[in-house]
Amino acid sequence: MIDRTDKLPVVRQCRLLDIARSTAYYQPVPVSPEELALMRRIDELHLNFPFAGARMLSKMLKREGKPAGRRHVSTLMERMGIDALYRKPDTSKRHPAHPVYPYLLRNLAITRSNHVWAADITYIPMKRGFVYLFAVLDWASRRVLSWRLSNTLTTDFCKEAVQEAINRYGKPDIFNTDQGCQFTSLDFTGLLKNNGIQISMDGKGCWRDNVFVERLWRSVKYEDTCTPTTA
Repeated sequence: MIDRTDKLPVVRQCRLLDIARSTAYYQPVPVSPEELALMRRIDELHLNFPFAGARMLSKMLKREGKPAGRRHVSTLMERMGIDALYRKPDTSKRHPAHPVYPYLLRNLAITRSNHVWAADITYIPMKRGFVYLFAVLDWASRRVLSWRLSNTLTTDFCKEAVQEAINRYGKPDIFNTDQGCQFTSLDFTGLLKNNGIQISMDGKGCWRDNVFVERLWRSVKYEDTCTPTTA
């Protein structure tokens, strides 16, 4: 939006666009190799001890000779999109434009394909950075119907994967996700509604509500990514 070659000063351009001047001069800083290594180790520990929060992970890292403060670990966990898995009180305030839908799968017998699909996003460490993996799973067959990789947590790559799954396999009766902002967005829920799909969402902090996708992530990370031969 900002054109530095234009005759109009950058300050004036920022005022016209109603953005802070600091935004125009911001230069992204690459993640250091040390930080990436620490993120990788945090992710590995999270797989082995999913109940561990930032404080416990910080102590584990210190015992391994990798000093990292609780706040630093908490910041990295937030960047990676991981959280300690335990039931938490619902203290968050939901945006009125992003309604949360009820969980429809409790005590529901799922015996056929295209009855229920589920989806989620996870963090995948790479040799020189990290990416986010989104997958759509059929609950009855446990088959991965489509997936996408992205280096940002946006909604567009999630929608692309869902649309591909619909084009290839038809559409499900129910689509289940967690309450992440990508899934509560009007763009994502609108795609499901336009296809006549019922929307189901996990309870806040209730990772077991989407347990089959969590099992998929565990297999993917243990067998394909969190190993010494990761590419």
